[in-house]
Formats: sequence, C-alpha cells, structure tokens
Amino acid sequence: MLENWVVIPTCLPLVQRRCPTCASQRFRANGKFRVNAHHKLLDAWLLVLCTACGETAKLTVLERMNVRSVRPELLDRLHANDTSLAAELLQDPVVRRRNRIALDWDDAWRLDTGGWDHLDREVIDVSVRFAARIPVRPVRLIAEGCGLSRAEVERLIGEGKLVSAVRLGGKLSGDFTFTLKR
Repeated sequence: MLENWVVIPTCLPLVQRRCPTCASQRFRANGKFRVNAHHKLLDAWLLVLCTACGETAKLTVLERMNVRSVRPELLDRLHANDTSLAAELLQDPVVRRRNRIALDWDDAWRLDTGGWDHLDREVIDVSVRFAARIPVRPVRLIAEGCGLSRAEVERLIGEGKLVSAVRLGGKLSGDFTFTLKR
C-alpha cells in the first residue's frame, strides 16, 4: 500500500538579503505590497522587514509596466495585500533573480504523514509530495516521517534497505517516492 506524505509550508520563508542598516542577513515578508503609478506606468514591490532592526526593504515585483498590460486580478491582489500572492512571488525564480535574494525555509514547513500506522509494516512504499518548492533533504524527511535518526536512515541507504529513483543525498524540492524494507 502506498503512503502519501506532504511537505506543507506553515508560513512565509525568510528572505536572505543583506540589510544596509545593520548588516543582518534575514528579512521577514508579511504579505504587504506597495503599488505606485506614474501616469500610465506601474511599479509594485513586496515589502520585507529586517528581523534585526525592522528596516523595510522593497522587492521589485513590477517595474514600469503599462497599466493595461497588468491583469486586473493581479492588481486587485496587490492592492488587497494578498499573502498567498506574496508566497507565490517569493517562489518565482524571476522575482528572486531580479532582487538577488534566496529563501530560508528553516521552521517554515511541516511534514504531514497522515498518521503513524505505517511504522509496524515490513515494507513501506511512500510518495512524498511538495505543496510548495521547499528545498529539504530527503534523509531528514524520511527520518522525521519514520521516527528514525538521520544516521539510521543513512545506514539503511548504505545497506540497500531504503531505495528511491532519486538521489537521497543533497536537497530536493520536487516530488519523489521511496521504499523502506525493514
């Protein structure tokens, strides 16, 4: 029987960027936007706050866009300070590259295993799905989901009792499956 696990974001991730005021490296996004119009041109920013000093920084979302080329529903979401839009934009590679930022997902996600009834079986087939592009080490997910230590998971991989079509070392942010034989 195939078990389904889901990696779910619990809050917006921290933004890694240097603060010009205090040299901190972390900013917190709270879902607030600033929209500014210059005649027929529109600018929009996602506002982030430094976790150390509270300084506000702006992450460019739209820059000198013609008002008619912006979808009305996007403009409505910007004006409404839509938190789900902030989450979408933080995950957008174009926005991250334009603003030269990285995301820190530590303590911003949880693993939903659907219960612990699978732990007593000899063979466990698990499909792990990511609700958002959260880079996590598969060894950490397997250890947390099966109630094992990371060293024990590494040992099982070495013995061939834990197999997957993807490489379990490093970080993944896409769906994968694995089989655990005890």
